[in-house]
Amino acid sequence: MTTSRFAPSPSGRLHLGHAYSAVLGRRAANRWLLRIEDLDPGRCRPEFVDGILEDLDWLGLAIDGAPLVQSRRTGLYAEALERLRAAGLVYPCFCTRADIAASLTAPHGDAGAAYPGTCRGLPDDRERRETTPHSWRLDSARALAEAGLPSWREQDGATFQSRPADFGDAILARKDAPASYHLACVVDDADSGVDLVVRGADLRPSTPVQRLLQTLLGLPEPTYLHHPLVLHADGRRLAKRDQAPTLAAMRAAGTDGKRLAEELATGFLPLGFRLSDA
Repeated sequence: MTTSRFAPSPSGRLHLGHAYSAVLGRRAANRWLLRIEDLDPGRCRPEFVDGILEDLDWLGLAIDGAPLVQSRRTGLYAEALERLRAAGLVYPCFCTRADIAASLTAPHGDAGAAYPGTCRGLPDDRERRETTPHSWRLDSARALAEAGLPSWREQDGATFQSRPADFGDAILARKDAPASYHLACVVDDADSGVDLVVRGADLRPSTPVQRLLQTLLGLPEPTYLHHPLVLHADGRRLAKRDQAPTLAAMRAAGTDGKRLAEELATGFLPLGFRLSDA
């Protein structure tokens, strides 16, 4: 039995790209779960959770079981983070976003580089941790020394091998977010029995660090299906922040949701949209 999940963030209404991903996931899985990724309290709103459920019902996509809500599962993420901390694989980082930006735009720096490692190697200062806002970062060098470079397999049989350049010292938790996308994702996938991860090709770069975390935590390795993205006909990506046409608007305009889902399953898109090349 194949188990997959649809994992939107309730920070806005769903658009056609979400529908395409949901349809592919539902068609590929015997057991299909809904996970609400609401760990960013500043952006996530309850009304958008209701909107997700309305949109899936309109598309005729039935979920198996009750939705899994990440904000109710923070204890699991804390346990995973503590395991990594006890193994010496994470460290506290006191840098602000401004600190990091300044270091990366210095004359010797690269604006596109990963975190420069300012706090890596600092002696542990419990008092500072208790009084100063900080994040927890993965020590990628130590993690790779322990686990090696991970690989992963796509549903079509293709195998990908990660490279050292794929890894930075990723944030795993912050004061205002008990777990990052990477940590919460791998913990929830394992806990839910997900063995097929269906998501857009834009998230493929997240796979190396997530596979590394799975190895470090002794979690099962799923298969991946990174599908093309739905784009505007002119090549622009759909994005909530750019007010991409929502499923709610399509529904209000009289579009038949179940027919739309059937067409998306075959790769047929409404006029004005196309799929990316990868």
